[in-house]
Order: sequence, then structure tokens, then C-alpha cells
Amino acid sequence: MGKALIIGAGGVASVVIHKCCQNSDVFEEICIASRTLSKCDALKAKLDGGRTKIQTAQVDADNTDELITLIQKFQPDIVINVALPYQDLTIMDACLATGVDYVDTANYEPVDTAKFEYKWQWAYREKFKEAGITALLGSGFDPGVTGVFSAYAQKHYFDEINYIDILDANAGDHGYPFATNFNPEINIREITAKGSYIEDGKWVETEPLEIKKVYDFPQIGEKDIYLLHHEELESLALNIKGIKRIRFWMTFSQNYLTHLKVLENVGMTSIHPINYEGKQIVPLQFLKAVLPDPASLGSRTKGKTNIGCIFQGMKDGKPKTYYVYNVCVHEKCYEEVGSQAISYTTGVPAMIGAMMVMTGKWKKPGVNNIEEFDPDPFMEALNKFGLPWQENFSPDLVD
Repeated sequence: MGKALIIGAGGVASVVIHKCCQNSDVFEEICIASRTLSKCDALKAKLDGGRTKIQTAQVDADNTDELITLIQKFQPDIVINVALPYQDLTIMDACLATGVDYVDTANYEPVDTAKFEYKWQWAYREKFKEAGITALLGSGFDPGVTGVFSAYAQKHYFDEINYIDILDANAGDHGYPFATNFNPEINIREITAKGSYIEDGKWVETEPLEIKKVYDFPQIGEKDIYLLHHEELESLALNIKGIKRIRFWMTFSQNYLTHLKVLENVGMTSIHPINYEGKQIVPLQFLKAVLPDPASLGSRTKGKTNIGCIFQGMKDGKPKTYYVYNVCVHEKCYEEVGSQAISYTTGVPAMIGAMMVMTGKWKKPGVNNIEEFDPDPFMEALNKFGLPWQENFSPDLVD
């Protein structure tokens, strides 16, 4: 079918690469590119010899000219961005300059501000339309599959959806006193930022982790859930009919929150540079360097994740509720691709999103959020490639 340039070589990228190689009819050739060439070469060594041809390259994803040169050399049909969210715009600029389709898993955020908004990427809409290329934003799990779940619910079960609660639970245990299951810098920025939700067309802001509830998740039981800001709320409020309120919830153990509070109190979660022995360093970036690499957690992590959406709305004039979710087992993910479930649940949808664009099922020039496309082929692919989903038409509600 074609060629994909995969930018990034961390835990999520590893899953994307494994899954592309499992889907060699679509991904005939891939190039793994990162600032650290040795990471790319290590991934190539694991998977070389299969039907998908693999090459590697060194690239600074902050440098648009370097990206353009690499794209021109490899000539991919699509760029899969699993680098840092700070690098979304430079990669999009390179795709524009070379006329290549683009997929990512998380929206752009500035390095110096923990601000999660789509405005920077939505500003590229007309440019991508004029270039005749597709940008698919947020093809991870949340954002990503949660948007596909929303589009699927809207298409098949509702005339209008009034309330959405997105629930992300990780009941896995990696055995460390404190570690993050994905990039520590991004993870901690997200959690320590103010929470927010959308109600009646307006953002309602909360203090970080101010709102806590308890929810009994299928297969993993009761967990503390905390309201966070999350980027998909912004796009779902625009693209799902009848929305009155959307909220995002994530589970955290008390042990995790205690460690995080101590680190925050001593300034280690700050994103503002400080002077240390004559050098400018960002405390959170230093903390990232000393914490366990999320890509190394696979062999240690036991348990399950449960991520899904609860919808409330109307069908044929009657109230309706619907819960659709995926349960993923950490140990099975490690057996298959050598990762824990957090990386797996992001990497699989990234491959599927790229497949949707490459095969023409989701080809639409412009910058598009994932729920703007037909959800059915993506939902089918989730079952095929390792993230089967389950339904419940009388779920417990969060309230």
C-alpha cells in the first residue's frame, strides 16, 4: 500500500512500529526517526526481517528544515507524529511544505505553558485544505478512541447526546514507589494544571484535582476518579450534537498523589527554568530524567486499564444511556509488543488512524479531529488489532 514516516522512538512509537509491521499489507515500508538514532536502530533490530521494510534516520523534530529534508528523502505517504506535543507545529509545517498527510496523538502545547488547546493546530485548516492533504488530530485513545466512541454513539444510538463522561482508569501496578505510565513531563503537566469541563457551551474551571468521585469500573472495581482538563472536550463540544456537558475523569492512587504533592511543594514540577551551576534547567525536565522511563515499565506492570465513555441523551423522544469501553491487560500487551497497556492503548489507535488515511477511508483535505469521520471502520479495526470494545446500555452514572 505505502510508506509511513514515524517520528519518535519512545514507548508509544514502539507500539506503533510493532503494529505497522503486523499490518504489512498497508505499511509496506516505514522509517523510524528520532533525535536519538540508537533508539531507532534498536527498534529496527527487533522487527527487521518481516514483510515491512524498515529504515532509520536521525532528525531533530524541532527543526522544520531537517524534517523537510528527511521527508523529501524518504517520500512517505503519511507522517505519524508520536514525538512530543511541543513539536506538532514544526512537523505539520514540514508536511505542508512536502504535501504529505499527517497524524498525531495529542494536541500542540507550548513548551513554557501547560496549555492544552486546539487553536494552534486548527489555524492550519485552510492551509491543509489548499494543499489537498489530510491532518488527523488526536488519534490515540484519549483523545482518539474516545472521539470515535462518541461518533459511533451519535451515529447508531442517539438523536442527540446531552452528557458525556470520559473515564480513564489504570489499575496497573509497576512496583515503583513513583513513576508515570507515559512521558513524565507531559503526564505531570497535565495533572498539575487546573481542571475544567464544558457545561452549557462554557468552560468551567476547577483547581487541580479539586473534584473527586468514586466509580466502580467493569473488571477492575471501585477507583477514585478526578476531574481533569482534556483536549478532546473542546472538539467534541463542537462536533457532537446536543451537548450540554462533557467531563473527563482519570484515576490516581493516593500513593501517586502524595508523591506528586511533595514534588510539587519542593518545586520539582515547575516548567520555569532555574539557574543551576551556571546553567538554565527546567525542574520538570530534570525530574523526567531521573524517573523510570515509561518504555521500561512493560515487564514490571501487572493489571488492567479501562477507558471508555458514558453517554446520556435522547433517541426517538426517549432518554437513553450507553457506555462503551475497552479493557486492556498490561501483561498481554507486554507479551505481544513489549510494552505496558498505556503505551499500547495509544499506539494501536495511532496506527489505525494512519491506516484509515492511507487507505482513503478517512481522506479529507484539511485539519480534522477524529470524531469528524465515519467511526465504523475504525471500530472494526479496534477489534482486529487488539483493543476490543464492550457495550453496556444501563451503566452506573458518575453522578
